Amino acid sequence: MAHQIVTLVGSLRKESFSLKIANALAKLAPASLSLEVVTPAGVSFFNQDLEAAPPADWLAFREKLQKSNGVLFITPEYNRSIPGVLKNAIDVASRPYGKSSFNGKPVGIISNSPGPLGGVSAAKHLQNILPGIAGSILQQPEIYLNGVGDAFDAAGNLTKDSLKTVLQQYIDAFAAHVAKNQG
Repeated sequence: MAHQIVTLVGSLRKESFSLKIANALAKLAPASLSLEVVTPAGVSFFNQDLEAAPPADWLAFREKLQKSNGVLFITPEYNRSIPGVLKNAIDVASRPYGKSSFNGKPVGIISNSPGPLGGVSAAKHLQNILPGIAGSILQQPEIYLNGVGDAFDAAGNLTKDSLKTVLQQYIDAFAAHVAKNQG
């Protein structure tokens, strides 16, 4: 049976590169993984006042993560960090204190940008945020995808062979990471 992976996209834009990369990875994933691409569009703003009676969208999001075997973050970089919607989703999922829905879940991080830096600051911020609320983070290969602006056709299909090769290597390494880190 395939490991169920929540692939959390850090962008709400309909044509986002992060979403296209997530969909490409779902096609490239080995049979040992089943990727469910999720955007944080329906996750309402975190407010600690609501923790006693969490909104239904929080509960559904937390349950989806809790039932998964791992989480793969795919994010652009906004102002040298992660997008606010992704940070909000992390805040919702990591609460209440001590009961993070990411606990024990093997994690992968892919940042991307049409520019030359590949969203490296966003990836580094996730590497700072996730320890203590998530499981083991895949260390190698690190992946900061730059120049992704011309990697997809009009239908959203991955057409850039060099990117396909890198994504295949990453998803194969992530599959091994998930298999190794299952409790």
